[in-house]
Amino acid sequence: VQLQASGGGLVQAGGSLRLSCVASGRTFSEYYMGWFRQTPGKEREFVAAVSWADTTSLLRDSVKGRFTVSRDYAKNTIYLQMNNLQPEDTAVYYCAAGQVASRRIQNYDYWGQGTQVTVSS
Repeated sequence: VQLQASGGGLVQAGGSLRLSCVASGRTFSEYYMGWFRQTPGKEREFVAAVSWADTTSLLRDSVKGRFTVSRDYAKNTIYLQMNNLQPEDTAVYYCAAGQVASRRIQNYDYWGQGTQVTVSS
């Protein structure tokens, strides 16, 4: 089972990035795919989640109106579109797969490597 995240980079405040996460190695049709982020010295925190099977999605309150999460079933890929990025969004972003729609790290079974997002002011 592999989750491959990409799309991070350096952007100025107000800019946009789109993160991608490709899932492979098993069928994820019954899974929820999540995005988390982590900064040094802090716990990993929930950002967004989306269901493969339907349009169910969850978003962290602080990113509502700026971030959207989506999936391309045919490409086994989920996306995190991040608009109006702010310096506080700077973090390593991780994708994950779990069997329930959840904001809790403990409910995710598979994790990809992180991709760095840096927002300059």
